[in-house]
Amino acid sequence: MSQSAQPARRSTLSRRGLLKGGGAVAFGGLSVAALKLPMFGIDGIQACGNGGAATDVSASDHKLIVSNWTGYIDPRKNPNGTFAKFQDETGIEVTYQVDINANAEFYAKIRDQARACQPIDRDMIVLTDWMAAKMIGLGWIQPLDPAKIPNVHKNLIPSLQNRPWDPDLTYHAPWQSGLTGIAYNADLVDEVGSFEDLISRDDLKGKITLLDEMNDTMGFFLKVVGADPADFSDDDWANAIDRLKQVKSDGQLRQFAGNNYLQQLSQGVLVACEAWSGDVIQAQYDNPNLKFVTPDEGLAIWSDNMMVPNFATHEANAEAWMDYYYRPEVAAKLASWVNYICPVAGAQEEMEKIDPTLVDQPLIFPDSEMLSNTWSFMTLSEDQQQKYEGEWADVISS
Repeated sequence: MSQSAQPARRSTLSRRGLLKGGGAVAFGGLSVAALKLPMFGIDGIQACGNGGAATDVSASDHKLIVSNWTGYIDPRKNPNGTFAKFQDETGIEVTYQVDINANAEFYAKIRDQARACQPIDRDMIVLTDWMAAKMIGLGWIQPLDPAKIPNVHKNLIPSLQNRPWDPDLTYHAPWQSGLTGIAYNADLVDEVGSFEDLISRDDLKGKITLLDEMNDTMGFFLKVVGADPADFSDDDWANAIDRLKQVKSDGQLRQFAGNNYLQQLSQGVLVACEAWSGDVIQAQYDNPNLKFVTPDEGLAIWSDNMMVPNFATHEANAEAWMDYYYRPEVAAKLASWVNYICPVAGAQEEMEKIDPTLVDQPLIFPDSEMLSNTWSFMTLSEDQQQKYEGEWADVISS
């Protein structure tokens, strides 16, 4: 299924779109050397005093510190935007930091403090499913008060409910979600309808990129070798890694990319690539010939999730933020700018009042047919995480 609708608005930078310059090729904010650091290993669960809870001073100190990805909110200086309206309505002064450029990089940034049972100087962090699951498992995230986030429990769309690593929303609430599929330049090449085609078609050789996020790319390679990304064995993984090595050695792949693939696609340096849905919507504003495709292997679905870290002192303020952004009218305004899947039921109807051209945009409001063709990556054990990440890093950095 191709999708080519041109959005009326777009964010200035994508959710994963901040390129870190400097000598070596950057992978989602990490240099090749950094990929070999031990930060990819799994720590044992850290038991902190009082479960990592701190005295909540929200009632007397109306502040909130949020860490998020770049380009993941509507303009904060707009007095009618969601950010300004939240501050006006609640009286909470928000320090909004765009200091998450890659999950593993952010983990490395806060790991020593978290392991030492020290505050990380943030009240809310926004991390992708696999890292959210890891940090919850490590005991580094505070439980939420369901009475303070009724909109989250009421309005979370069914496809994002009952995640195996936090089925009752005890620790997380999705901020935005996205799909991983294929993008191609219709000016330069015929439609690329499958991941198998992407990694084997002769007319694409040397002109494709794959994403540097292990779960995204290896999920597709597991599909290609006949395995289920949501439930696979070590042998399945080995077969998938071998196929990746073959694709790389055959010269099919130009490079692994973290953020600049769509610019290269528009310029003709690439003709097709593995891609994130929201990035493609944004890029179509400038180049409608860029198309997003649901490959035969299906779509990877993921979320970036709001969580309250241990020893945060403004948890009630963070919960107020969560509940506010789960109002359908607020969620619709946010989605009209960031162009990723909106996790809030009722936002599609509210979008009629904000931007009718986005109401039927399937990459913001996917229907049940599209969602039925999605898959998620299996939650890994500690040993699997360390083994697989090491093997993945060896391939993409060699």
